[in-house]
Amino acid sequence: MPTTNPAPHDLILFDLDGTLSDPLVGIGRSINYALTHYGYPARELGQLSACIGPPLDESFKALTGVTTPSHIDALVAKYRERYAEVGYSENVLYPGIPEVLRALSDTGIPMGVCTSKRVDFAEQILEMFGLRAHFRFVSGGEIGIHKWQQMQGLLVDGLVSTSSVMVGDRAVDMLAAHRNGLQAAGVLWGHGSREELVCEQPRYVFASITELQTLGGLA
Repeated sequence: MPTTNPAPHDLILFDLDGTLSDPLVGIGRSINYALTHYGYPARELGQLSACIGPPLDESFKALTGVTTPSHIDALVAKYRERYAEVGYSENVLYPGIPEVLRALSDTGIPMGVCTSKRVDFAEQILEMFGLRAHFRFVSGGEIGIHKWQQMQGLLVDGLVSTSSVMVGDRAVDMLAAHRNGLQAAGVLWGHGSREELVCEQPRYVFASITELQTLGGLA
């Protein structure tokens, strides 16, 4: 049995995509569904790894070179057409995540989710994996809202504090945490590189899922 020490943080805030589950297949196929509908070439799934984490509108701007709001909105809507039907279910849970979340829950430390994904999709995925009960709240993104703004809202609402820690796999997660005065923990099993994460100087960089237990005071 792991030993328990006082938890170093008052709340653990998790990213979803690339941190708790790998969404590449569902997101990649749904992006290609939207791209090909509007006459753009499909991309290899490996090329779309960079789209895991940033807001969807920014990804479509980068992929198409187009910035016209109405066209970007149309691409997002077409993406969500497939994602809502089947894409969300193509998520794959990272091995060990259920056990670690259960262990953290048992310590009593509060946990939440902050994802750029729309909140109804995030809730659906967490329910699908049987993980929703572990989290006090789920914050989802909206087009045009940056992740740091999402987190700012959580701070204003008293759902997180500057003693909380944000866990994510991309620089955007680290930047959002630091901009709001939170601690940050980068994870290396997702879609961000070590270099990308270390550049943002997170307090922690975790190479294995079991290391997350230290955030709850588990040794």
